[in-house]
Amino acid sequence: MFGISGGEFIVLILAAFFLIGPEKLPQVTRDLARLINKVRALANNATAELRENLGPGYEDLQVEDLHPKKLIARHLNEALDQPVAEISEISQSAKIDPDLL
Repeated sequence: MFGISGGEFIVLILAAFFLIGPEKLPQVTRDLARLINKVRALANNATAELRENLGPGYEDLQVEDLHPKKLIARHLNEALDQPVAEISEISQSAKIDPDLL
């Protein structure tokens, strides 16, 4: 969890216990949990708004997909798929009947 080993986690808990005090520690942990939940909700709402504003084709958008390399690769694949489909459609319709020659 966050790159923290078990021993480091115990040291952090003990440091919090001594710095905050045993009587305030439960309230501080509740406040911290609420803060984490609010940050998660904010991130989820931002992602949902981004999906909505980008329009069709982005319903399955993940935050990792916004990496520039992945975004460019996705657009290039979409741009290249359309001409390939058109070429195959033209080749299907352009077959010449040998009896007509």
